[in-house]
Amino acid sequence: MHKAQLIPLAADHRRAWLRVGTLLDGLSTKPMRNAHVVYDSGHILYAGKEPPPRDLVGEGRQEPDLDLPNYTLLPGLIDAHTHFFLEGGELGHEKRAAHVRQTREELIRLATSRLEKVLSLGVIAARDAGDKDGVGLALSKLCKSAERPLMPYVDSPGAAIHHRGRYGSFMGQPIEEYESLSACVEARVKAGADRIKLIPTGIIDFKKGAVTSEPQMSEREICELVGAAKSFGKQTLAHASGDTGIERAIEGGVDTIEHGFFVRSDQLARMRDRQIAWVPTFSPVEKQVEHAVQMGWDAQIVQNLRGVLDQHAESLVRASDMGVQVLAGSDSGSYGVAHGAGLLHELELMERAGLSPLAIVNSATGASSQRLAFRENFGQIKPGYLCRFLLTGHSPLEGAANLRKNRFLFFDGAVFEAEEDFDSAGL
Repeated sequence: MHKAQLIPLAADHRRAWLRVGTLLDGLSTKPMRNAHVVYDSGHILYAGKEPPPRDLVGEGRQEPDLDLPNYTLLPGLIDAHTHFFLEGGELGHEKRAAHVRQTREELIRLATSRLEKVLSLGVIAARDAGDKDGVGLALSKLCKSAERPLMPYVDSPGAAIHHRGRYGSFMGQPIEEYESLSACVEARVKAGADRIKLIPTGIIDFKKGAVTSEPQMSEREICELVGAAKSFGKQTLAHASGDTGIERAIEGGVDTIEHGFFVRSDQLARMRDRQIAWVPTFSPVEKQVEHAVQMGWDAQIVQNLRGVLDQHAESLVRASDMGVQVLAGSDSGSYGVAHGAGLLHELELMERAGLSPLAIVNSATGASSQRLAFRENFGQIKPGYLCRFLLTGHSPLEGAANLRKNRFLFFDGAVFEAEEDFDSAGL
């Protein structure tokens, strides 16, 4: 990623003014055509169809610095589900196993080293979804520090909460280590958690194409954990697949459902009514199909997985039509899902499922910005929000794959040119 030379930079004494052919603000259901955007070195000051007020751009300025009728301006992308402690692009099973056996310090070093690459792909923020070694928490702390390097915004729940002996030990710590559910949540908060991650269910049995294990948390336990999180002002995200486990997570009052395979229509309706957002994460299952030979899956297992994905696609379109808040998350770090690039692929999978291009953009920008209560304002093109946005001559309204193509990234007073080809090593 290198600095762009032709895009006007804002300065303390002069604000920059662009006019673009299309503006996607992150939330609107219609694009704005021939829109004006004014920004200084830190924040967006104006976005609208009419020319900005003269007192905003300075007397005597009649025209924008650049008129770009064939360009689209949109917020930088937000990945609502990542695992920075894992290297998603690594396909070797032995290497993946060896990776997680490294020291905490080495895992943090490797995770930190991939941040600028993730940013170069247009991903300005990521909600880490947990690890037991504090890697996500270290990145969150770095993000908050005065020594913050060039990196996306990151926040993290720290160690996920699960039951001993059940799914989640590689990224969590069990409830049983604490005298009560509330004490478990309090320990996470004291460790620096930005939000609380629950693991109420297991995962899909890929061989059977179904969730075959009983949920590991009761509705009562989820309610108590959510209540404790709320008492500390923290949102909750719940790993949940299988309709029984999803039911308990919904009735337990979580803020977001992660994965949500086999969600029912009536559950989607209650999620909509209760403002519970859904992060569908197609990518990890899709990668099981794509790398079936490496995984050792036979034709029957691949057929089962394709059936799971087809059902998930139908649920996604139904959720969007019903008005459920859909947030884009890649589950990067999972097998084959590289950080940054995994989100771009996830958006393409959402498009393949039947979601409209504008709904896809919103799911990866303003929807997360609006629902997830980040510490910083980004993900929307509106006054007061940070200058973290993309400018591209390849319209994402013509296909999500255009988000991979050459584009300019505006990030906190600097403008970078990101090219389609990039070094994916370490992601």
